[in-house]
Parts: sequence; C-alpha cells; structure tokens
Amino acid sequence: MHTPADHETPLPGAAPTANRVPTGPLGPDAPGYTPPPAGADVPRETILPAYFGRFGGQEVPAELLPALDELEAAYTEAVADPAFEAELASLRADYLGRETPIFECRHLPLTGGARILLKREDLAHGGAHKGNNALGQALLAKRMGKRRLIAETGAGQHGTATAMVAALMGMECTIYMGAHDVERQRPNVERMELMGATVVPVTAGQAGLKDAIDAALAEWCTRLEDTFYLMGSATGPHPFPSIVRHFQEVISAESRRQVLERFGALPDAVIAAVGGGSNAIGAFAAYLDDPSVRLIGVEPAGRGLATGEHGAPINAGRTGVLHGMRSFVMLDDDGTVLPSHSVSAGLDYPSVGPEHAHLADTGRAEYVAVTDAEALEAFRLLSRHEGIIPAMESAHAVAQALKLAREQAERVPGEPGPLLLVNLSGRGDKDMDEVREHLS
Repeated sequence: MHTPADHETPLPGAAPTANRVPTGPLGPDAPGYTPPPAGADVPRETILPAYFGRFGGQEVPAELLPALDELEAAYTEAVADPAFEAELASLRADYLGRETPIFECRHLPLTGGARILLKREDLAHGGAHKGNNALGQALLAKRMGKRRLIAETGAGQHGTATAMVAALMGMECTIYMGAHDVERQRPNVERMELMGATVVPVTAGQAGLKDAIDAALAEWCTRLEDTFYLMGSATGPHPFPSIVRHFQEVISAESRRQVLERFGALPDAVIAAVGGGSNAIGAFAAYLDDPSVRLIGVEPAGRGLATGEHGAPINAGRTGVLHGMRSFVMLDDDGTVLPSHSVSAGLDYPSVGPEHAHLADTGRAEYVAVTDAEALEAFRLLSRHEGIIPAMESAHAVAQALKLAREQAERVPGEPGPLLLVNLSGRGDKDMDEVREHLS
C-alpha cells in the first residue's frame, strides 16, 4: 500500500486535508455501530489518499472499483500533464469567462458594521460555479476516450453545466433529475434539452437529488466502457470528492488574491452554502492554512431543525454511509436515510461531502443552518438593494452574512469593518417561479 512517505511532495490533485487511511472509526453515533476488529478496517490501495479523517472511502459494490481505479489513474495523469492544465486554463478564460469578479455590496448590510463582498460565480458561463467542475471532468472524459456523459442534478445548475460541456466536446449527455425538481426548476430543464441533453425524471423515493444520484450511479454501472459519470458535488466514493475539489479550488485561489490586492488583507470570514458541498469546498480550499479566516458553511435548516424537515446532516445528522462514502447522513435510529427538505433544490440532500465532515470534526470550519424563511428574505434583500438576484442556494449564505453583520457594532465613518466574503454560487432566474409563490 502507498504511504505519504512514498512521495516527497503530494501528488498533483491531492487534497492537503486528505489522508491515506481513516483516522478514526465510523461511529459511535452511527446506528447499530460496533467497533471493527483490529485490522478489519484496512482500506484498499489507491493512488491518492481516499479519506478525510474518518470520512470518505469507497463504500461501493466490487464491480464498480475497477471504474473508480481507472478514473483515479486518468485524473492523476491528467492534472500532472501541463498540456491538460493549459487547455483547462484556456477554456476557463475563453469559455467560462473566468476570472469572476469580487463585488462589494453598496447597500447591504442594512444594519451592522461589516462589509459584505460577493464572489460572483453567478457571472460564469452557465450562471453558476458548476461549470468549473463540469469543464474539468469533461476534458478528463474526452482524454479517457469516453463518448457519453451522465450526471445527476438537483437545482439543474450542474445538469446545465454538464449539458453545455457535452455540447462543447461533442458528446452524448443524459441527466438524471428528481421528478419533484423537474417541476420546480423548469427553466433549467429547458436549457439542458436545448443543448442536446436527455433529461430523465426520477420518480423513485422522494423524487429528489438523492434519488437522482441513485439512478445515475445504477446506470453508470451498466455502461462503464463508454460512459463517464460526471459527479456534480464533492461527494461520492473516492476519487470523486478530490476531483471535484481540485476543479472548484479555482474559486478561492482567485478570491484570496483578489481580496488581498484590493483590501490589503484577507477576509475575516468566507461564507458558502453547503448541500453536497462543491461550491463551499471551492470557496474554502485556498484559505485552509489561514487561521485568521473563519470558514462558515451554511446548511439548509428548511422549516427548522426541530421539525425534521431540513437538509442539515452536519448540524442534525449522524455518521453513516451514503452514495459510496462515509460522512454525516440524516438517519433514523434504524439507519434508514431520512428525507431531506429545502426550498433550494440544490441543497435538498441528506448527506454532505467527506471533506466538509472532516472540517467540521476538526473545527477548522463552522457549519450553521439557515431556514427557508431566512433564505427567502435574503433573496429579496439582495435583489432589491443590490440589483443581484441570487440562486436560492446562495441566498442561504447571504442570509448568514446578514446575520453576522447585524452582530457587529456600526462602523465609525472612515474606518474599515470586518470583511465577509460570500460565495455567490449561482444566479436566481431559475428560482423565480417558486420564490414568487413563497413571497406572495
């Protein structure tokens, strides 16, 4: 088995927070947990570290392991190839329109002494951060000789990004989407279909994002030879969390430099919404070694954590296994996955990526929960006072920034206040119909 000592420096694409083996047991809060016998929990050999603390791994059927190994080998070769990185950089600039700007809100917060900065991922091609990861993985799929992309989507942002890069690469594309989300995210469905993707409504279970992932993984197992599963969030079995993190890290690499150049200091806090966790891990990654910067992930509290109708596995879940990974999961006492709820389709997921679970475990990042009502109010305030309509996912992060700002004393004129950097992960035109119903 490889060990960290095998390499003088980390392999390209390896997450600094990852480790070779799990550093602790899965439980003890997992339903039915019993400690494994000594030596019984030995992980299989992988090129890159497969765990983040006690989370991560490859909890999948044996027939899927060769495909994951093929993916990991192709990924590590690609990110070490200057030609691959050059093509990715070129398309980031010319196709996605990177880098995305930092905008300081002129009117928000309405009270309190903080200054709110927005990392404008909503201005990237496709209208969200999802294109960063989709573009990188599509280039990887092409390099591997795959002809077809499949993906899951909740709010439709990842589905839209996958459809657009499939069109760019001349590849077939199938998107699995919960039937419930198909109805509440109709504009994104129409965009996907216009770009040539086949959208498959998933009616199983709660007809949401979890069920779309179930369907996509099941379909991938039947067509491994020509199909590439383009995972949208920093979830799933290794190496998906590391791959998604790598392609999303561009967000914080840009923002760290931009804020330093403009303000002469790092932000006091970086705030991002957390469903599976791709935009948040991208927003946090470059700041992990900056202890002065608070990293705040915002989970959906839905109708309230006490009601059980939420999507906050870090705040109100248990350790468990879902979609091939060990992480925090919303589970009942018997270990059954509980249904999640959020006004935001992209946050309506009962688990979270393993790196976020590890950052919560170690205390490097804080994870709070914001209700539907608070997110809807933040959606309204940002639209009304800054002329920026955020995705409902991003509105959760804006709501937390407004909450933190209210806790600050009013600024003395001419003196700087705390800098709160919000990752505005997407634009909100996709949410207008549903938001209109709620706000009316």
